[in-house]
Amino acid sequence: MAHLNSPPSPPLASLATAEARFGRAKTVAVIGAGISGVCTTAHLLKQGLSVTVFERSTIPGGVWHYDDRASEDPPYPNQVPSLGDYRVSKRGEHAVAAGPTPPATPERRTVNGTGGTIKEGEEKEVEKDPEVSFSPPGPCYAGLKTNVPTTLMRSTLGSWPEGTGEFTSQQHVELYVQTLAKNHGVQDVTLFQTRVDEVRKTADNSKWEVRSVTLIKTPTPHLVERISLFDLVVVASGHYNNPRIPEIPGLKQWKAAFPSRVIHSKQYRNPEHYRGQNLLVIGAGVSSVDICRELDGVAAKAYQSVRGGSFDLPASMLPPSAERVAEVAEFVLQDSNQDNISSSSSSREETPRPIPGTAILKDGRVLHDIHQVVLGTGYITSYPFLSQLHNDTAHASEVNGSATTPSTLVSSDGEMAHNLHKDIFWMADPTLAFIGVPYYVATFSLFDFQAQALARVFAGAAKLPALEEMRREYQDRVNEKGLGRGLHSLYGPNKEIEYVQDLVDWVNEGVADEQDKMLPHDEEWVRKYEEVKANRVAVFGESTFGQTKKKEVEVEASQGVVSEEVKKGLEEGIKG
Repeated sequence: MAHLNSPPSPPLASLATAEARFGRAKTVAVIGAGISGVCTTAHLLKQGLSVTVFERSTIPGGVWHYDDRASEDPPYPNQVPSLGDYRVSKRGEHAVAAGPTPPATPERRTVNGTGGTIKEGEEKEVEKDPEVSFSPPGPCYAGLKTNVPTTLMRSTLGSWPEGTGEFTSQQHVELYVQTLAKNHGVQDVTLFQTRVDEVRKTADNSKWEVRSVTLIKTPTPHLVERISLFDLVVVASGHYNNPRIPEIPGLKQWKAAFPSRVIHSKQYRNPEHYRGQNLLVIGAGVSSVDICRELDGVAAKAYQSVRGGSFDLPASMLPPSAERVAEVAEFVLQDSNQDNISSSSSSREETPRPIPGTAILKDGRVLHDIHQVVLGTGYITSYPFLSQLHNDTAHASEVNGSATTPSTLVSSDGEMAHNLHKDIFWMADPTLAFIGVPYYVATFSLFDFQAQALARVFAGAAKLPALEEMRREYQDRVNEKGLGRGLHSLYGPNKEIEYVQDLVDWVNEGVADEQDKMLPHDEEWVRKYEEVKANRVAVFGESTFGQTKKKEVEVEASQGVVSEEVKKGLEEGIKG
C-alpha cells in the first residue's frame, strides 16, 4: 500500500509509450538547482529540449549554499519517508498564480517538527520563519570543505578557476556551481523560491502534472500555487534533505526537555556555539568526523558514538580532543529541578550546565556531563512530491517489484530508491528520471555523466533497452549488492569508472559522427582517481577496500605512529 493520503495513480506507461514522448523540443521539469540539477539542465538545453527548473531556495548551489539559519527540528524519531522535510500543501490550499493574495494566518509548529499526531500540551508551539519553513536550509556549515579532490569533482561544463586547490572551501564550490548555472543558461530558466509539492500523471497518462507553490515575500509573505504540464520530469533534489533520527530509548525525552541541545548535523553551523562544552556526536560518517575536527580546541570534549558499521571512518581521523565510544543504548533524563538549567547554550559569557542525565553505552560505560548532542546519523530517501510512489508500510524486501510492474520508488525504511535503470530511469515510466542517486562517488563528475546520458535519451538520440532487459539488469545488481543504500554505492576498485564507461558505451551505440559521441573520463581524471585509490589501498587494503587494515591503523594511531602520508591517504582516499 502506498502513502495513505495519495490518490490512485493512472496505469503505468509502457516503454513504447514513454519513448513516443522523447525528442527534441519536448518540455522537461527539473526539480532542484544544485550541481545535479544544473548539469542536467545544461545538457538538456544543449540537446534542444525546453526546460523549467524548480528551486525552492533563492539561489543555485544545493547543499553547497550556506545559510546561517538552520532548518526546523524533524520529528523524534522519524515518521514515514513520504512526509519529507516540509509540509506538502494541499491542492487548492493557496491562491492560484493570479496576483497577490490576502495574507494567510501565520503557520505554527511544535518544536519537534511537523506532521503526525502530537498530544495536546505535550510540546510547546513556536512561530515559524516563513522562509525557513518553506525552504528548509541545507546541511552546509561555515567551515565546510570538499573531501574529494577538485580534479575529480569537476563538471565537463567548465573547469575550476585557475589556482583552486585540490581541497577547497564551501564558498568556492558554491560559486563554481553558480558560475556553471549562469554560463549555461540554467539561471535563466529557473523559478526560484518555488517548491514542487506534487508530481503525478494526468488522467490520460500523457503528461506529467507538476503542482508548485511560490513564496511571495511582499507585501506580506504568502504562497501562490501553479499547475504546469510537462512531457518529462527529472528529480535532482539530492540526498541531504530529510534527516534520519534514530529511535534510541530516551532520546525523544532529552529532545523534549532540552530542544536546542539535541540537533541533527543538518542544523550544525559553527563550532563557537559549543565552546567549553562536552558533546556527544552520534555517527561515524563524514559529517560526524568533520564536526569533531571542527570542535577541536573549542569544545572541552567530544565523544563520537559509533555502531561499527562497514563504512565507518577510522578513529585515527579524529582530533586529540575527541574520543570514539560504543553505540548508545539509552539516554536517561534525571528527575531534577531544571528551572535554572537553560535549554539554550547561546551565551558566550557562561558555559551552560550539563544536561541532567546520562548516556548509557552498549558496552556498559556511562557518559555524564553532556552539554550537547549532535546526530550525524544521515538522511532518509524521500520524495514527498511523489508520495504515490512511496510505500510507507512495507520494507524494501517486500517491494522489489515483479518482472513487469515495478511499482514502488521508496519503501518504509527509506534506505534506497527502488526500480531505477542505471540509477537514473524509473522503469515503470522512464519519462520520470533521477540524477544524483549514487553514493561514494566524485559527485560533480558522476552526476554530469548521468546528465549527459539522460539528455541524450530524452532528446531521442539514445534508446533505452526493453523493459525486460532493464528489469534483468536491475535484478542482477540487487543480487550482487543487496537491497538498501549499498545498491547505489560505487565504492570499490574502478566501480565509478566502469559505471561511466557503461553509460558511454550504451548511449554511443549507433552514433556515427564522432562529434556527437559522449566521451568518458579524461586522462587527468583517471590519473587522479588512481592516485586516490592507491592512498586508500595503502591504508585499508585491496581485498575489502575498507576493512582489512582498519583496526591495525586505529591501533597505530592510538600509539601515535601513523604517518602523515597515511593520514593523507585516509583523508583523500575515503570516497575515491
